[in-house]
Amino acid sequence: MMDHVINYLSEINPVLAALYASIFTWLVTALGAAFVFFFKTMNRNFLDSMLGFTGGVMVAASIWSLLIPAIDMSDGEGFMQVLPAVIGFLMGTGFLFALDKLLPHFHVNFKQVEGVKSPWQKTTLLVLAITLHNIPEGLAVGVLFGAVAAGVPEASIGGAVALAVGIGLQNFPEGIAVAMPLRRMGISRRKSFYYGQLSAVVEPMAAVLGAFAVAFFTPLLPYALAFAAGAMMFVVVEEVIPEAQQNKDSDWATLGFIGGFILMMSLDVVLG
Repeated sequence: MMDHVINYLSEINPVLAALYASIFTWLVTALGAAFVFFFKTMNRNFLDSMLGFTGGVMVAASIWSLLIPAIDMSDGEGFMQVLPAVIGFLMGTGFLFALDKLLPHFHVNFKQVEGVKSPWQKTTLLVLAITLHNIPEGLAVGVLFGAVAAGVPEASIGGAVALAVGIGLQNFPEGIAVAMPLRRMGISRRKSFYYGQLSAVVEPMAAVLGAFAVAFFTPLLPYALAFAAGAMMFVVVEEVIPEAQQNKDSDWATLGFIGGFILMMSLDVVLG
């Protein structure tokens, strides 16, 4: 089954392949958000382990799928070879840091508004927070498919599919983590699901943008891959891990992180 998917995506336009892959990640998020139609609450330890899993997948994807290829495809030796990855990584973290400080947004699990002051309703601020933190995932998928289209030896269609699968798997608990707290706040099941699935609707747009950009500007590839990695790392450290560690029993989150890291690392090696 997976071989057929990889063969199909390798034969079509890379921008279209990135779109299909990111639509998959969005649909998996919607599947997780759909849990609100069956449950109003969820075991906290389970939720923490799933959030930890999300962090583990994102960190492993940043290293194996993005940073290592970015370094391998760079010219030069020693520090000069790693320099593009360093610059791209810093740009990615800086970009998310700036958006986090400037863009008004609401974190439902932290019950606080961040960014500049705004008269907007909390639902609008929630949508902005969701959009902010899912752009890097879609961008990472698109950039990797763009690298494949550019014929970069260090990038493979299998590796791009592995990244999409890993992002999709960690999007499942993300959908739950957004929708469930809203349901507990008294918001209807339908609206909770709507905002939960919305947490990944930006990913197809970011994926298409990333694939289109690097397919036509090949010299940007090391910087673009590292940029996506830096943005994902910022999200993990700033939001995912602190949220998973809110509960006193943090062992579940730690075990989930380890499991997610191992799974994503294995997927990248096996499929890539």
